[in-house]
Amino acid sequence: MTDLPDKIQEPRLWRHDGWTAQVIKNEDDDGWAVAMTPDGAAEPALIGPWTMGRDKKNPKPLDGNAFSTLLKTAREFVRRSEQQLHATLHQSITVTHGVERVTVRLDITPDDDHPWAVLSATDDGDELLAQVRVAPAFKLNRASALRWVEAGFARPA
Repeated sequence: MTDLPDKIQEPRLWRHDGWTAQVIKNEDDDGWAVAMTPDGAAEPALIGPWTMGRDKKNPKPLDGNAFSTLLKTAREFVRRSEQQLHATLHQSITVTHGVERVTVRLDITPDDDHPWAVLSATDDGDELLAQVRVAPAFKLNRASALRWVEAGFARPA
């Protein structure tokens, strides 16, 4: 639980629905940016340019429509980032060896101190044929998968 109010609607700060939008000075130029931060997160999930107001010096104030658009964009960005991370950590390729189709999977477990990965192979019936621990930097592609299968699932070098 946090002590954050459920809803804030100020010209440069909106908090609602688990997110905070804050208009900030863009340090790279004279413009403004908006940072979208999920509640409880230390860093913004998304930072983007923000529109100048009519005076061309101050930022346009946040409003309901802008917050809704920012919220949708930030959620989509987070969702795509999570999908990309999942795809990076859990790869799969199917190769044919003789008449047998083999699915080779690389599952990486990220860890700040000791990341590791498991290379596994299953047949068409999803029965495990082999499983070995490999370096998390192992590159799974069609050629490396086929080499591993053709080598009788010997630990890759």
